[in-house]
Amino acid sequence: GGFFAFLYGWTRFWVASPATIAAYAAGSATFLAAFYPAMSPAPRRNAIALGLILAFSILNCLRVQVGGRVQSAMTIMKIALIVGLGLLLLAISPGSIDNVRAVSSTATWPGWSAFGTAVLAALWAYDGWNNLPMVGSEVRSAEKNLPRALVTGILAILVIYAFVNFGYFFSLPFDEILTSNSNQYPDALPVATKAAATFLGVAGAGVLSLMFMFSAVSAMNGSIMTSARVPFAMAEDGLFAKALANVNEKTHVPVNSILVQALVSSVLVLWGTFDQLTDYVVFSSWIFYALVTSSLFLFRKRYPEAPRTYKVWGYPYVPAMFLVVAVALLLNTVVTMPRESLIGLCIISAGIPVYFWMKRKSS
Repeated sequence: GGFFAFLYGWTRFWVASPATIAAYAAGSATFLAAFYPAMSPAPRRNAIALGLILAFSILNCLRVQVGGRVQSAMTIMKIALIVGLGLLLLAISPGSIDNVRAVSSTATWPGWSAFGTAVLAALWAYDGWNNLPMVGSEVRSAEKNLPRALVTGILAILVIYAFVNFGYFFSLPFDEILTSNSNQYPDALPVATKAAATFLGVAGAGVLSLMFMFSAVSAMNGSIMTSARVPFAMAEDGLFAKALANVNEKTHVPVNSILVQALVSSVLVLWGTFDQLTDYVVFSSWIFYALVTSSLFLFRKRYPEAPRTYKVWGYPYVPAMFLVVAVALLLNTVVTMPRESLIGLCIISAGIPVYFWMKRKSS
């Protein structure tokens, strides 16, 4: 219904979309620091991240075709770089399959709760799956192309992600992966840079870090382009500030929505680390992924005669399994990361009085 739909849009506006953009920008700055160590201090990394957000937000204020073409070209190059790295790690790196099989000398199995926390971080790699429908009204033959793009996109990410991670574990001892860049090791090199250094040396790995910066920037551009359409659509329905519904007469793009999104993203860059930002995005988003999955069961019961334009494969087992895992993941996050969970829940809850105020105002 409208209440939860509004809260999802509210969450995307304040957390999911800007934190995603901020995380990509922060990740880009981290990769740049690996290439050019003078950029390692946090203030300089933040300055780079802010500059990237501003530059690509302005780019997306041009016609949507401009941002779309840039995104297509960058995506092709990004996939080629990541797949190329995986192939080189397996072919040239002095790694060993024993690294994949080996047990860490310092780490032990931390239990299912910690595993759930790790899954939360890994889900970040897949979270862009829901971005394309946000620009569905600007996609040709959306009825066919949206499902096709969603399914093939997720399968492609699954294969690429698994392949390059196998390359990391092949080329590096587990302890080296464990101590890569994260909240616990903020000054350490990213795992991709460490893996590349095994056959390129430190200098060559630095160049590769520049390529990974390009990859992160590509993802950031896609998020900027698609996410700004959510507050724009809500403003058109009278649920957000009217200024966000304005469309530029020349470019036919919601410029105000893009610029406000850039402002919120910039604030989050200065507020949190990469891992913190991605945890906020995944936790807050999966609350609504669970809700929308549960609506399948509700709608089938309420409207048994309604036409089913799209089939749900394996119903009811597949969505039920998804729902169980999603709820377990969310509960585990509340237990293991209470501070981050509380912040996310407070931001979502802040939208409740706004919803009733905007609804009363619009009626």
